[in-house]
Amino acid sequence: MAVLVTGAAGFIGSYVSHRLLDRGEAVVGVDDLNDYYDPRLKDARLARLAPREGFSFEKLDIADRAGMERLFAGHGFDRVVHLAAQAGVRYSITNPHAYVHSNIAGFQNVLEGCRHARTKHLVYASSSSVYGGNAKLPFSVSDAVDHPLSLYAASKKANELFAHTYSHLFGLPTTALRFFTVYGPWGRPDMALFTFTRNILAGKPIDVFNNGRHRRDFTYIDDIVEGVIRTLDRPAAPDPAFDPMRPDPGTSSAPWRVYNIGNAQPVELLDYIAAIERATGRKAVMNMLPLQPGDVPDTMADVGALERDTGYRPSTPVEIGVERFVRWYREYHGV
Repeated sequence: MAVLVTGAAGFIGSYVSHRLLDRGEAVVGVDDLNDYYDPRLKDARLARLAPREGFSFEKLDIADRAGMERLFAGHGFDRVVHLAAQAGVRYSITNPHAYVHSNIAGFQNVLEGCRHARTKHLVYASSSSVYGGNAKLPFSVSDAVDHPLSLYAASKKANELFAHTYSHLFGLPTTALRFFTVYGPWGRPDMALFTFTRNILAGKPIDVFNNGRHRRDFTYIDDIVEGVIRTLDRPAAPDPAFDPMRPDPGTSSAPWRVYNIGNAQPVELLDYIAAIERATGRKAVMNMLPLQPGDVPDTMADVGALERDTGYRPSTPVEIGVERFVRWYREYHGV
């Protein structure tokens, strides 16, 4: 049976689709191709997937309940990789309804589809943003995540809670992957690497928030995809050691798991910018600004659980990943 990949025209979704096709899987991709960022980039990603044997695509909003019911009824899907979502921490502050529409209502439709199709494993995108106000580093899946700082983060925590309920009530195996600052070729234009590279090459200033005193666990796209595939191949199962008297937030007596997926080596934002300067051969003009609402100063992933259970180990240094992105950016935009 085909694997369903939602958000297949997105950054991570397109890479995951290619990887599944590379190993002979049939993939049904779903995306609504909205204009949160330039749809031409989504179209270009989709154009690379469309000719591939085993790939089919349906333009569909995951919040369309009837459309999602038809999709699952027509295919079944014993495995689902759910990556479609309204992204962006800052955008969620001014457009909260978009997050309820896609990240809550849309996710509910995915869960219902998986429930009735008796899907064997649902892997879905969560986010490092769920750690919110936590200050202890590295962030561990065993940490409580009760203090989100943005509506985006709250919607992702809600996904984990909804999924747990379905795992408990219906035995649906679900695994959440908390992504840490994904970057690489074909990345989103609203991400820092894209905007920094664009402005540096154009000789324009870049906005550097928190006066550059950020540390981020930048994770290269190939490492992310490796973690997604390894997780997909290992359906979540109940934790036999789960103790309801001392519950671990990262496991459950239900077939539900949550993993961090990051590089586990945080990089200072100013060092990240320096890597972009070296890759572009140009100096950045930096506009230093205070911390943005909804942002956290530092992120760092404890990937021990994912490494233990799947053998995942990130392998791409930031210097190499940034250079690959800049090379792609120049080719794609003809700079």
